[in-house]
Amino acid sequence: MIPTTVPTLTGPLVLLRAWEDADAALVASVASDPIIPTITSVPGSGAPEDIALYLHRQRRRALDGTGLSFVITDIRSKQAIGSIGLWTRDYDRGRLSIGYWVAAQYRRQGHAQDALATLTRWAVGLPGVGRLQLFVEPWNEGSWRIAENCGFMREGLLRQWQQVGDQRRDMWVYSLIPDPDDLP
Repeated sequence: MIPTTVPTLTGPLVLLRAWEDADAALVASVASDPIIPTITSVPGSGAPEDIALYLHRQRRRALDGTGLSFVITDIRSKQAIGSIGLWTRDYDRGRLSIGYWVAAQYRRQGHAQDALATLTRWAVGLPGVGRLQLFVEPWNEGSWRIAENCGFMREGLLRQWQQVGDQRRDMWVYSLIPDPDDLP
């Protein structure tokens, strides 16, 4: 059973926790990112009311059964630096999806990889989970390398899989079939 509250999870570099009002600054900082608002639900406007709605949606996901949305925080500074979500739409079929982003100034420091490894270790322990999956645009080498480093296997290219901004885009599909001995 998926919890109805967001647990706090700890890795070597990150702490994953529920969204708070104080995280509005992080959301505002990525509103003008050229990629994050086009492929996530982060508002591109940066308007305070849009950011407040975004935070409300993130906090409601566990209660409405769509998933668990975590803030990625740096374990040392406690600074909010990104987001990772465990999406549960197909939980009744034994499948969970993961998506993540990190603000540009915190990329290439190991935070996203630690966040994915930390969430993956926890998620495979949920009852009935037979598959974790994630989707990455082919050009996003950093993101797909993170997935591979965390034990996810590339299965193939899904052509025109997802709307990104005003275009349909191809996505690599990655999966991890839970086996506790193989996890990072």
